[in-house]
Amino acid sequence: MDTAKLELAAQRYRDAEAALDAARKDLRAEAVTAMRQDPKRGDQAEVARITGWSREQIRLLMKTVQDE
Repeated sequence: MDTAKLELAAQRYRDAEAALDAARKDLRAEAVTAMRQDPKRGDQAEVARITGWSREQIRLLMKTVQDE
């Protein structure tokens, strides 16, 4: 059995997972920073629009950050 293509696909998958994890971490950090800078009404809705996250997800993110 030739496994070269399988090994290549597995490596690409691992690389993509790592990139996605890094992007998720960056996005979470930027969302928190955006809502902490000059906080005003409507910030959660704007972050929700940009990220595609629900407002509940954003509230949970902020709660998690406060608890840390």
